Amino acid sequence: MKLRILVCLTLAAAVMGQSPKPEPLRLNKSILMPGVKGRLGHLSVDLKNQRIFVAATGNNSIEVIDLKSGRSIGSVTGLRGPQGIFYYAETNRIVVASRDDGTVKFLDGSSFQTLATVNKFTNGDIVRYDASSKTVVAGYGDGALGFFDLNGKQLAEVRLDSHPESFLIERQGPRILVNTPTNKSVTIVDRQQKSVVRAWPLSNVASNYAMALDEANHRLFLGCRNPPRVITLDSITGIQIDQRDTVGDVNDIYYDAARKRIYASGGDGRIDVIRQVNGDSYEPLAKVNSGAGARTSLYVPEWNTFFVAIPRRGEQPAEIRIFDAAN
Repeated sequence: MKLRILVCLTLAAAVMGQSPKPEPLRLNKSILMPGVKGRLGHLSVDLKNQRIFVAATGNNSIEVIDLKSGRSIGSVTGLRGPQGIFYYAETNRIVVASRDDGTVKFLDGSSFQTLATVNKFTNGDIVRYDASSKTVVAGYGDGALGFFDLNGKQLAEVRLDSHPESFLIERQGPRILVNTPTNKSVTIVDRQQKSVVRAWPLSNVASNYAMALDEANHRLFLGCRNPPRVITLDSITGIQIDQRDTVGDVNDIYYDAARKRIYASGGDGRIDVIRQVNGDSYEPLAKVNSGAGARTSLYVPEWNTFFVAIPRRGEQPAEIRIFDAAN
């Protein structure tokens, strides 16, 4: 009897001594954006100066946040529905694509003065940077990718069958992978040849808005809204590997290569975290509350930080919520 009691006490002490497993994303702080109204678009970060830029679509502005002081430090006005945004550190340039007037603008990253405007487009959207060729790529219109140098000169255009809701540029290959939800497909573009190679039709899902890429394992993740799912494709063949339910109204999805995780943010107010067991197997890890309408987000692997944009709701001001990624 004494031995049994001793064993039970030892086990109880061991259990009590265990530390609870940390959440994969832990809320660190929130930074308010007073006076910002309407829908929030995408985000970009200035690593050196610790600034984050928010395309405030409904507010017709870019909001500038200083992460060192934890406050909003400026608002770039006079835009018309900015959606896509990218900051290029080497030349201190901000590139922003706008929905309502279709412009792609190149701004000085300190004065925020407009240096160049390309204005022959409609429905400007996602902006990416191709490091291999030092070109900016923007999606717009009823279906096109435009290629620009860092001074705003257009170099080329690739026409698509429908509007590109998101796209990713391979680092190790020549392709651009494009979400074209109107056609319920992923369109493959050769960025060297500036041409469409093929399209992968999707079955049982629609509204494929967001995408992320695990280039090392050749896995492409699609965030779909109808029904709300994350679909995993082989990024070489387009064959579906996995699918699982996710947050509704998903708008951004990221792959955390260091932790083998997928983060998906959606307007239903949470971030879904999915663990990659291996290239062919995935499992839900956590559901993290973010905030109502929190569709757009940004994961910054250099800081192990996940930013979520929360639009204004009634008297509650717009804000950026900052989460730390835990091991």
